[in-house]
Amino acid sequence: MMLKHTFAAVAFAFVALVARPALALNIERVVSPGGIEAWLVEEYEVPVITMNVAWAGGAATDPAGKLGLANMVSGLLDEGAGDMDSDAYQRRLEASNASLSYSEDMDYFNASLKTLAENRDEAFSLLQVALAKPRFDKPAVERVRAQIQSIVARNMTDPDWMATQAWFKAMVGNHPYARPSDGTPKTVAAITPADLHAYARDTFARDNMKIGVVGPITPAELGKLLDKTFGDLPAHAKLKKVPEAHVAEKAKTVIVKQPFPQSVVLFGGKGLKRADPDFVPAYVMNYMLGGGGFSSRLTNEVREKRGLAYSIGTYLYPMKHAALYLGQVGTKNASVGTSLSLIRTEFARMAAGGVSDKELADAKTYLTGSYPLRFDSNSKIAGELVGIQQENLGIDYIEKRNSLINAVTRADIARVAKRLLHADSLVVAIVGEPDMSEKPLPPVREGASEGPTGPSESF
Repeated sequence: MMLKHTFAAVAFAFVALVARPALALNIERVVSPGGIEAWLVEEYEVPVITMNVAWAGGAATDPAGKLGLANMVSGLLDEGAGDMDSDAYQRRLEASNASLSYSEDMDYFNASLKTLAENRDEAFSLLQVALAKPRFDKPAVERVRAQIQSIVARNMTDPDWMATQAWFKAMVGNHPYARPSDGTPKTVAAITPADLHAYARDTFARDNMKIGVVGPITPAELGKLLDKTFGDLPAHAKLKKVPEAHVAEKAKTVIVKQPFPQSVVLFGGKGLKRADPDFVPAYVMNYMLGGGGFSSRLTNEVREKRGLAYSIGTYLYPMKHAALYLGQVGTKNASVGTSLSLIRTEFARMAAGGVSDKELADAKTYLTGSYPLRFDSNSKIAGELVGIQQENLGIDYIEKRNSLINAVTRADIARVAKRLLHADSLVVAIVGEPDMSEKPLPPVREGASEGPTGPSESF
């Protein structure tokens, strides 16, 4: 998805599938003898242990002149540690049949470990030394720097990347969220091994860490491994303070002229933090407006009925220091103005008229019925455990989540739609050569669904 600033993926030789209802998960809070907390799901159907770890302090903490620092660290942690150079470390990792991967987003630095249970001690040991004693040797640093510079150069010609950067800049101004997490050619060139060591030393601590573990391991066994793996990390992180973003609330359109036959368009405004009491109703509302794929109003009105867009969708995008609501549409240059007009119409219609009983019932059925798909692998479960901790939703969240969805009423939808959907205040970023004129809508295509009309009354 275009909104991700960076991506990290490592191939793994086996996938741990867990076929079970989400509500059947037994999550245990494990506290090691040394006081390190993790959430554990004991799972013995497959002999694989998966652990996800997240540290507060992602790319938003990069110094202004060293943008891309967190990203570079994520590319170097498996390039030598302790008394092992890059080749030696990679040989040990390969011999262990384990997978270690690292990534960052604006708010967090993430690590993922997957290992056969019989090799767990070696795999956890390799993670421990990478976090506590990374080497950042010059040959590895320069090789990874060259790879990142290639990615940075490619980003600057990618319309999705350009639209994302332009939209975030329009939404939050000079806040760190508007900076490229991969860095720029100048900032990536300026990063030194000392910078990399400082980031690791200041970020990888015990007080800003959330851990989720799934697999054949008992709480007592996990507790010992937690102390061995993370016990040598500093007790407290030393993170640069990231301010709360001032989110734009007035209409603005930014056009980045590029000689493309299609335009990439991002649009949106102020959203909701995850802790906001209206977040769950807004989540359900967004599914019906633009988050539900072919079930959503925007897809039906813009793509299916009139063939104006290749793709369209909307998203709630809560971050630690900003709450955003945004959408994207890909369309021919000639259709940009007409597509945006129709999008504004649908925003206004949802804000004024809410939704029908059937729309709401169908949305609840999908959102509750699809929830178990988030738990069909050990990796997904570990990720959910960490995410729930990051948002302070409570260890019982998985059990109560669907009841929160089912409790949403039409009045709730009407309230959050009026709160979020301001058709005349959209912030828009466009990459291409758009025609901004509002042409007459093309006729509804033969065979297209009329789609939901929503109730006529307001609340």
